[in-house]
Amino acid sequence: MTLNRRTFLVAGCGALTLGSALPASAATFETVLDGSFTNYSTLQSAWNYRYPWGSDHNGTARMYASASDHSQVYLESGGVLVLKASRISGNEGNSSADPHLPIHYHSGAVHAKQQVTVTDQFPSWEVRGDFQAPSGRGTWPAFWLTGANSWPPESDILEFKGDARNWFNTYKNASGAWSNSIVGVSNPGSWHTYRAWITKVNGTDVDIHYYLDGKWIAQHRGANFVGKPMWLIINLQMEGSSGSSGPSGSTYYRARNVYMGRTRA
Repeated sequence: MTLNRRTFLVAGCGALTLGSALPASAATFETVLDGSFTNYSTLQSAWNYRYPWGSDHNGTARMYASASDHSQVYLESGGVLVLKASRISGNEGNSSADPHLPIHYHSGAVHAKQQVTVTDQFPSWEVRGDFQAPSGRGTWPAFWLTGANSWPPESDILEFKGDARNWFNTYKNASGAWSNSIVGVSNPGSWHTYRAWITKVNGTDVDIHYYLDGKWIAQHRGANFVGKPMWLIINLQMEGSSGSSGPSGSTYYRARNVYMGRTRA
């Protein structure tokens, strides 16, 4: 993967709309994932199918996708990635992941090959993307970061739980609990931009600034994030925390312009 680099004065970087989120210091900014989904070769060079741990997670959807199976994960014109959740009629047993719910859907997930790791060398990261997110009862789309070697840490940049509110979540905070900032989104099924800026504040912790459509929403302190590799995941889970019963037909979740960048100290 090619890195695109540029040097800039962080404090004066108005294009990133960071406000006071960054210290005044010179840094090199690198693009490590510039995510238009133009064809399957570019998709598969930067992303893996399903979750990093396999097909199941905490809802009633089981992820099906591979280089030869595009029934649940496929591309549309204009560089758009589509995740599709389809209701199934047969008995496929229960999810292998806690809370082991019965499988009601086949759906899709991808995770980036490039991990996010906040270190002294790479003290700040930006993650963003444009999404058309389903928000009906029983639909549970997400765009999130989670620990690659252990959990926590976790940062949820987009998460809808069965209604038109996005949950910006960070786990864990200094109290060992979740920080949640919940905001209503006008017509989540239209294109909206979701973004996180993650920056090292001391030897163990980060500040995460969350944005929706370029507007700053919240700042969370993430405890013990430093030095912890994180996967970037796009998935369409179903039911679970988003309620039941979910849709009887198909549900679609679209993504484009998914981007990851970092500063090099």
